[in-house]
Amino acid sequence: MSILSKTVASYLQNASWIRRMFEAGGKLKARFGEDNVYDFSLGNPDLPAPQAVGAALRKFAERADKPFAFGYMPNGGFGWAREKLAACLSGEHGVALTADDVILCCGAAGGLNAFLRATLNPGEEVLGIAPYFVEYGFYTENHGGTFRAVDSLKDTFKPNTLALEDAIGPTTRALLINSPNNPTGVVYDEGNIRAIVALLEAKSKKFGRPVWLISDEPYRFLCYDGINPPSVLPRYPYAVCVSSFSKSLSLPGERVGYVAVSPLLAEKEELMAALNLTIRILGFVNPPVVGQHLMAGALDSHVDIGIYTERRQVMADVLSDAGYAFQMPAGAFYFFPQAPGGDDVAFVNTLLEERILAVPGSGFGCPGHFRLAFCVDKSVIRRAAEGFAKARRTVET
Repeated sequence: MSILSKTVASYLQNASWIRRMFEAGGKLKARFGEDNVYDFSLGNPDLPAPQAVGAALRKFAERADKPFAFGYMPNGGFGWAREKLAACLSGEHGVALTADDVILCCGAAGGLNAFLRATLNPGEEVLGIAPYFVEYGFYTENHGGTFRAVDSLKDTFKPNTLALEDAIGPTTRALLINSPNNPTGVVYDEGNIRAIVALLEAKSKKFGRPVWLISDEPYRFLCYDGINPPSVLPRYPYAVCVSSFSKSLSLPGERVGYVAVSPLLAEKEELMAALNLTIRILGFVNPPVVGQHLMAGALDSHVDIGIYTERRQVMADVLSDAGYAFQMPAGAFYFFPQAPGGDDVAFVNTLLEERILAVPGSGFGCPGHFRLAFCVDKSVIRRAAEGFAKARRTVET
């Protein structure tokens, strides 16, 4: 007799490949030592938070013994924190946002769940673009929906508008996009966003109800070669941006994220009231107190992007020298090479024999590739070079 729900029991049997590899890495490190294992499995940023974060923490500590310093606040966060965030996002997205257009939450994951709880009816569908972050399916199922991935364009991993057009039907409630993308590093350009918006406008009109556009953007700050991701907020009334400060401020454990709503939305007040409710009834109650102070004090800062730029080049050199086929990431901190031999799971196991931790593309809905997170020191990448070369030779000889 199982003590678990059938759904969760099935999740445990099909655990995230990212976590599986992370756990395998722990065993390898215990056996061979930390410096002899090359862990590219988890997108856990290793860079220290900007100095502004420490300054904000010290400033908050000065008032930590005051009444209600850690007390409850409105479910969507402090008003002053939302005002500061709205001003910052207005510049980033090229649209005038106010505190009434943003809500703070427990990380981007909390924001996605709050939004889906507010807008998704049981049996409705959320579409994503493969490859995609595996948790999207879990978040959708949390609220009675069904997640379905639509393949991206094979050569570029950009959105396949024709495939999306065929996929959107009368039960489609939202399209969830992620740019810069995890796991490919692809950044959607202006043409991609305009095509998606035009498609959703047409489908919303056809079915007599809006199809939401959810843009998951924790890597917006991290683009290379002068690329600037276009915003969805000025282009479509039913667009929302969900993000966090996990990567930009290296605060993944502090769990501070936000949902920003298009100011073009006529029903904005209704949606924001719903988000305030769902944040509470999902058990988040409100975003972390300390995290809001850290965010507000560091909105004009971010981690040193130059370090990621250097690491990207080192990883590209290592993979090129070893003969791998890959697309240079335009953003985020991931490579998504083709798996030699074609079997991504088998090849990731071959890399394990060289004490290299990667994640098979099957875990992102895209077999035949594997993901490497380069949020590690350059020395780790360089020391893994021989193992990458040996693993490829093992498969192809």
